[in-house]
Parts: sequence; structure tokens; C-alpha cells
Amino acid sequence: MHAISTPRSLVLQADGFHNLTLTQSPIPKLKATEVLVKVHAVSLNYRDLVVAKGTYPLGLRDNVIPCSDLAGEIVALGVDVTGWHVGDRVCSATSTDYAFGDVTETAVVTTFGAVIDGTLTEYKVLPAHVLVRIPDHLTYEEASTLPCAAVTAYNAFQGPTPLKGGDTVLIQGTGGVSIFGLQLAVASGATVIATSSSDEKLKIATSLGAAHTINYKKTPNWAEEVLKITNGRGVDHILEVGGPGTIIQSLNAIRYGGTISLIGFVAGGGDVSTLPLLILTKGAIVRAVLAGGSHDQFEQMARLISAVKLKPVVNRVFAFEDVRKAFEYQESQQHVGKVVIKVSKE
Repeated sequence: MHAISTPRSLVLQADGFHNLTLTQSPIPKLKATEVLVKVHAVSLNYRDLVVAKGTYPLGLRDNVIPCSDLAGEIVALGVDVTGWHVGDRVCSATSTDYAFGDVTETAVVTTFGAVIDGTLTEYKVLPAHVLVRIPDHLTYEEASTLPCAAVTAYNAFQGPTPLKGGDTVLIQGTGGVSIFGLQLAVASGATVIATSSSDEKLKIATSLGAAHTINYKKTPNWAEEVLKITNGRGVDHILEVGGPGTIIQSLNAIRYGGTISLIGFVAGGGDVSTLPLLILTKGAIVRAVLAGGSHDQFEQMARLISAVKLKPVVNRVFAFEDVRKAFEYQESQQHVGKVVIKVSKE
């Protein structure tokens, strides 16, 4: 077993990320098909805030180690593990039981950091089948952003009408999923329209390849602006992270037969009484994206990222000892892209 036998972990011992408590526990003996990963970096997602507040709607266990994303190196292998070696740089899929295909209840409840212990720990025992090799051009900090946010965005574009070159995509905001959606769409040859309440954030979106930007504070009826940009046609895909507060405008902005991917609910409440009729009259596909995506999708996306040398946008990196500050910064929504915790100092 590795030299450090009792690694540190952060455990949620009560509601609120201020109640994250540093604990130590022995590394369990590896099963034949498991690996031990030294965690170098963990990235935060909006989901982690909801878990920390005790309001995560898809199942939550007391005293859980939070977070779903990690990047690290293999330091030990179970006796039956093949295809992997000590020293390999790896990420993990966010769920232990979501290999391919449609999402299932099992995939949701086996997502790290809610019902089962997550990744905010110095060493993590993982089943070998969840591993994905880190693209060579990425650092551990960059790679740690991929498992949830990037795979979610990739999954959103792989629905019944997959993204293709020439499509027009609407990205809401500049958080982790949205920025990855922008980058993946541009890499795929699509035209991107980005929205934000901040002109400074929109400048960053433009630098990442957004062809059009809309400040929704200055243009509250942003759907009308989208229709102007698209000559009345509407967009092919929308990454809907706002939820009830934005979904009606998304229906107004989508083309007939277009796809809206429901991902989050950061915009709060709204009147959705007309939603069924709008979906019907637009012939729109409204598809929820749960549990990020499958291991198969992660591997497909990693090949795309390697091919185009895509670099994730890491906004700030916090030390493991400053994890509460990292959660506070994530909650402030000041970031563009991803907030990362550097776990290993080596």
C-alpha cells in the first residue's frame, strides 16, 4: 500500500460548506479490479453547492465527502487490473455505474459526492472501469474540470439531433458547463451566441470564439435579439442552465424542431404555465442532462479535446487548506469557467 495510509478528506458534517471538516481515515484494501489514485486536483460544480446546503434533490447521505471531479495519478493497482500502470495520469467519470447509453437511476445515485463519497480527498480508491486518460496537453488542474462540466456540455450536444458544423448554439452565462459548451461548439464548427449580465465576461466569451454576445441585463428580452441575429429562424441548440427563470425565453429563441438541454436552475423561479404549449407549437426537443454523461461519452470528448488541443478555462486555483474560500468563490458567481482546488502539493 502507498506510504500515506491515512489520507486527509473533507467531510460535510452539517448543512453548509462552512461545516466541511477535515478528517483522516485509512485507505481500504484494494479489490482486484480497483486502483488507488493520488488526487492532484478537484474542480467545483454548482451541484457541489447544492449538496453542501443539504438541498440536493437526487439523494444525499450524511457525513459525505463532497465533489464529483478529480484528476490524479495511479499509485497502486488491484491484481486483476489491466491496461493501466502506476504513474498513469487519469480522471474519473463522475458515476461508478454509467458506462454508456441512457441515464439510469443507478447512474444518478452512484455519482460521486452525494449518496456515495466524493473526490475531495488526498487519495481515492476507484474501480478501474471509471478511469479516463488525461489528454497529454492538460495539467492536472485543467483536467480536473472535465468530468462533470465538460462531459455535461458534450452530452447536451449528443441528443436526438447531434450538434454539427454550421449549427447555431445559444450558451447561457459563463459558468463551467456554459464555457465548455462554447468551446466544444466552436471546436465542432458551430456559431455561438453567448449571454451574460457582465460585459467583461462577454469579452472573455468573445475571445473563446463566441460570434455574438448579449448582455441580458441591458437586453432583458434576449430571445428577441437571438431571433434578429438568426434572421428569425432561431437557434439549433440551447444549453439551458437558468431553469424556470429562463426556459420560456429559450422556447422563444429555439428554432422549430430545435433542442433545449435542461442542465441547471441558477436563474431561480419563473412562470412556466405556458411551457407545454410553447414546446408543442415549436415542435422542440426538451431534454434533461443528468449525471453529467457516460464513461463512453467522456472518452469520446477526451479524443476531441486532444485533437483540437482545447484548453479548459480555469478561473482560480485554491489550496486544499482553503477549500471553504473556494466554495465561497464558486457561490459568488464571479468566475468564468472553473474553480479548482489543488489537493496535492507535489
